Amino acid sequence: MSDARQAHWQSVYTIKSEAQTSWYRPHLDHSLRLIDSLHLAAAAPVLDVGGGRATLVDDLLARGHTDVGVLDLAAAALDAARQRMGAAGVQVRWLCADILEADLPAAHYALWHDRAVFHFLIDAAARDAYVARAAHAVRAGGHAIIATFAADGPERCSGLPVMRYAATALATCFAPHFECIADNREEHHTAAGATQPFTYVLLHRRGGTAIVTESASC
Repeated sequence: MSDARQAHWQSVYTIKSEAQTSWYRPHLDHSLRLIDSLHLAAAAPVLDVGGGRATLVDDLLARGHTDVGVLDLAAAALDAARQRMGAAGVQVRWLCADILEADLPAAHYALWHDRAVFHFLIDAAARDAYVARAAHAVRAGGHAIIATFAADGPERCSGLPVMRYAATALATCFAPHFECIADNREEHHTAAGATQPFTYVLLHRRGGTAIVTESASC
């Protein structure tokens, strides 16, 4: 695990409350709509990469999902989410790890979800390592939802530079392991009143049957 990355995010989640972070949303509505469109089985394994304190895990459990993991390199974020969830948190697999180094089971996950981790990978080697992790861990026919700042989004977040993507460019990063079956744009409004455009892509892991949603195709 990168000590510098871990120290940065541990500090962010220790110093700032949930609502003080620019990425905060009470519910990840856009992600939930995409997930709902997949009609996953309740027992289908789901991994929220960089889930931090996000409420996606709460909402997935409320929808009946029974195999949900949350991965983050900041222990403070995972601890806060566990405390928020109380007894329900024992159902969740909490993984404190760097996604570039995480030891994940092969061909296991039906859904890989990432809102705002991939865009911090400004080095090509890091992006390649991330895609390799996703290709290793997502089962054939499974799906990935990747959300990053859009091409006209912010150039920095939490004091760090980011990459910005149009849908086609983002989907290309995950080829040939994944094909893009849908893309969307979200105008995220921060607690401070700023607007942050996001690009979402819904990717299908090659080797199985893709689920076609009503969203616009890539």
